[in-house]
Formats: sequence, C-alpha cells, structure tokens
Amino acid sequence: MNLILLGPPGAGKGTQSARLERERGMAQLSTGDMLRAAVKAGTPIGLKAKAVMAAGELVSDDIVSGLIGERLDELGNDTGVIFDGYPRTEAQAHALDGLLKERGRTLDHVIELMVDEDALVDRITGRFTCANCGAGYHDRYKLPAKEGVCDVCGSTEFKRRPDDNEETVRTRMAEYRAKTAPILPLYDARGIVSRVDGMASIESVAAAIDAVLSDA
Repeated sequence: MNLILLGPPGAGKGTQSARLERERGMAQLSTGDMLRAAVKAGTPIGLKAKAVMAAGELVSDDIVSGLIGERLDELGNDTGVIFDGYPRTEAQAHALDGLLKERGRTLDHVIELMVDEDALVDRITGRFTCANCGAGYHDRYKLPAKEGVCDVCGSTEFKRRPDDNEETVRTRMAEYRAKTAPILPLYDARGIVSRVDGMASIESVAAAIDAVLSDA
C-alpha cells in the first residue's frame, strides 16, 4: 500500500507516519530527512543537493524526485510507503506518478489532515521537548507532572524549535494553501482522497486513518 499524508506543518503527519511504520511495517519517506541523509552520506544526489543548498538555492524537483526514486529502489516493492512532504506541487505530483509506474506501484490513498489554522498556531507555538530524550510537551495541554522535570528521563533541560513562532507558522500555512492544497483536485478526480479531522486526539486521528486503510 502506498499513500500520501497531506496537511500543513503541525497537522500531525509525522506522528501518524511513525505509528504506521511501527504498526503496519510501512516506510515513511520524508523528503527533508532523506535530503539530510543523502547529503551526509555523500551520495551522487546528496552531493548535487549540497552544492545547490550551498549556493543558497532551492533544491529542484528533479533532485527531490531522484531521492524518492533511490529510496523506493532500496525498499523494493514489498514495503508500503507513506509520502510525507512530497509531493508539494503539481509538478511533483506528476513526477510521483511516473516514479510509481516505473516500479510497478500504485498510489492507493491520499489522506488530508484537516485543521483549524488558529488552533494549529496555538498547538505549534506552545510545544517544547526534553533536550535529553525528546519527549514532547505543551505549555497548555501537556506540562510535565513535576514542573521543570521531564516525566520520561528526569532531565531539567528543555528546548523549543526556533521556527515555532506565530509568524513563521502562518507563513508556512499560507505556503501550504498556495502550493500544496491545489494538488488535491488531481487526486479527488481519481477518487482516492479521504479527509480526517486533524484537530482530534492522536488516538482518534489514528482510528480514522485505520478506517480509511481498512476499506482498501
């Protein structure tokens, strides 16, 4: 099974992808993670991407698609994949069709996590993590049981992502609406889009996604 998880930053794509990997043996293809790994490993595509980024330019669709193709070849056709962060544009959507077809794969589902923008800003700007073990917390919804002490490992060091501020979050959402949301009609026309309430609890979102996949 191959699926795309769509939704703006903070909608919960990473959380749900990790669960699907764990419970269904699927592989999450996060272009950001793959790009960093390719650069670190010094692969041909990684070296090309490194040169582009060093020049302060955006990595091209060709490079990103090449990364996806490499990873699909590594996995083989027995492993289902979750595309997270790709495709972001209509051009990438068409490129993905070609990548899958070349490898005898089909795209089975596109699941959009629907969110309320103001509530999502609140969710993202309030989050922080343990600097030691990575356990996640929130200023309003999930504080440590003992103030200033991680529930999991007992560390007293915490950190926040520098881009988890309202201005940056709203900019990223606007970019999502402008570039990524328009690819949905392509998949709607194929009848493979399902929409899930991304503002529900993690467990409720997981159950809704499982219901979609169980209908396959």
